[in-house]
Amino acid sequence: MLLSHLNLLATAPGGVARLRELILTLAVQGKLVPQHPRDEPASELLKKIRAEKARLIAEGKIKQDKPLAEIADEEKPFGLPIGWEWARWTDIALKIGDIDHKMPSDVSDGVPYVSPRDFYGKNEIDFAGAKKIARSDFLDLASKIRPEKGDLIYPRYGTIGVIRMVMDDREFLASYSCAVIKVLRGCIEPSYQYLFSMSDCVKRQAASATNKTTQPNVGLKSIQEFLVPLPPLAEQSRIVTRVEELMRLCDALEVKGKLEAKQHAQLVSILLATLTESETSEQLTDNWHRVATHFDLLLDRPQAVDSLEQTILQLAVRGLLVPQNPQDEPASALLKKIRVEKDKLIAEGKIKRDKPLPPIGEEEQPFALPQGWEWVRLQQAYDVRDGTHDTPKYQSTGFPLVTSKNIYGGALDLSDVKLISPADHEQISARSKVDRNDILFAMIGSIGNPVLVDTDVEFSVKNVALFKYYAPFLSCPEYLLLVLQTEAAGMKERAAGGVQSFISLGQLRSSIVAIPPLAEQSRIVTRVAQLRRLCADLRQRLSASQSTQAHLAEALVAENP
Repeated sequence: MLLSHLNLLATAPGGVARLRELILTLAVQGKLVPQHPRDEPASELLKKIRAEKARLIAEGKIKQDKPLAEIADEEKPFGLPIGWEWARWTDIALKIGDIDHKMPSDVSDGVPYVSPRDFYGKNEIDFAGAKKIARSDFLDLASKIRPEKGDLIYPRYGTIGVIRMVMDDREFLASYSCAVIKVLRGCIEPSYQYLFSMSDCVKRQAASATNKTTQPNVGLKSIQEFLVPLPPLAEQSRIVTRVEELMRLCDALEVKGKLEAKQHAQLVSILLATLTESETSEQLTDNWHRVATHFDLLLDRPQAVDSLEQTILQLAVRGLLVPQNPQDEPASALLKKIRVEKDKLIAEGKIKRDKPLPPIGEEEQPFALPQGWEWVRLQQAYDVRDGTHDTPKYQSTGFPLVTSKNIYGGALDLSDVKLISPADHEQISARSKVDRNDILFAMIGSIGNPVLVDTDVEFSVKNVALFKYYAPFLSCPEYLLLVLQTEAAGMKERAAGGVQSFISLGQLRSSIVAIPPLAEQSRIVTRVAQLRRLCADLRQRLSASQSTQAHLAEALVAENP
């Protein structure tokens, strides 16, 4: 059943991780390999374990464990195959303990003293980067419990249960934040104890035993009392062999999935790039037919739909999404009208005369413009300002102060804002008053995320650029929003700064964009809105498909145990 549905499980969202969990679940429930009637049953193995531990106690090599309660039927989470037995972890381990709770001093060259922060990858420990302690401290602490090959290190604090099995005989200690579970060789297969410790059976018990304090933790006594499904020793080895085979298969599926995702992204990028490289509507039509031929293959995952949407925006601002109309008033005439309105505002003292911007050279123009379009710097066509860069005093009532954290996902969020006094709001608004249909653009940190203001609520802005219009009747705010959404990625690349990147007001004002005739701006906005609705529909269908696949995978997982 498992192998016949392997592809469904592996390709479902988070499928390979779930497949690994399923393998471990089946392993510790005795459903991964067949039982052999000739195997010595676990009941006899438990007798041998008790006899061996009694011998070691008599020789003074280990101490007598405190007796634990018998395992009640209601404690057992699932039924076991014939020949298996339930046991408490401390009953089958040589010892479960930790070192004294004291912090030895660091030394530059000594014995590794590892903690969960040194765990990485799959069952790996960074011994080289771990804290080092003096040999005298090592000998003192190791007298209580020292990890050796085959033992387990079980973190009890923070990252509970990120377990490591000791793979060699090097000298080291595990910090007191970890339990050391020593293996009873000859009675327990070390690798079976390791795979059991990672199973959902142990994770559930650990979750129930976790103390919900400032730092979640699991007590040593709780770990000692965890229930272990114990198979015959011979079956332990067969289970380990089978799990290793299937985990290697999971590794291969994971690599294959990542490679397929990378190759798919490359294919999408190459084919969509042919669209943006089109120089005429005729070339775009030909290239689109090429893409449409592979539509189902290309758009079978959400990332591809995101790429398609970005391509639509690029086509829009290049004049390739809708046809040009020779009867439209050209952008050159539109810019002259905007200049007239701008000069009126300067003459009336409503805006200041800005510094002259350099002419746009041919080397700055990234593509050839359609008929009737013009290259401009943003400040020539739009009034680009910024909010305050100071931090006003916050108070319990007043006007909202919007920062970059309040503009994301294409929307303005006023639900979580600081409030400032009317005086501070008035001072900020004197240079950057926000009106409906203005556009906000984050200048610091998460640069970009342009949003169209769709509210009449008064607010001020901090570290946010504000795009206004010299003449609203000569502007199409939705088109400017498309332009800024398209240009945001390039602006991020040009941003300055170290710890926190930023883009200056001068950089924004001098940025170069292509302006179409005003009538064409409206047609572009309408077409983009239509195509974005199609993209949203595609995402919804993909989400429904993935959800169905995930439910099928979950049903299969539920059926196997």
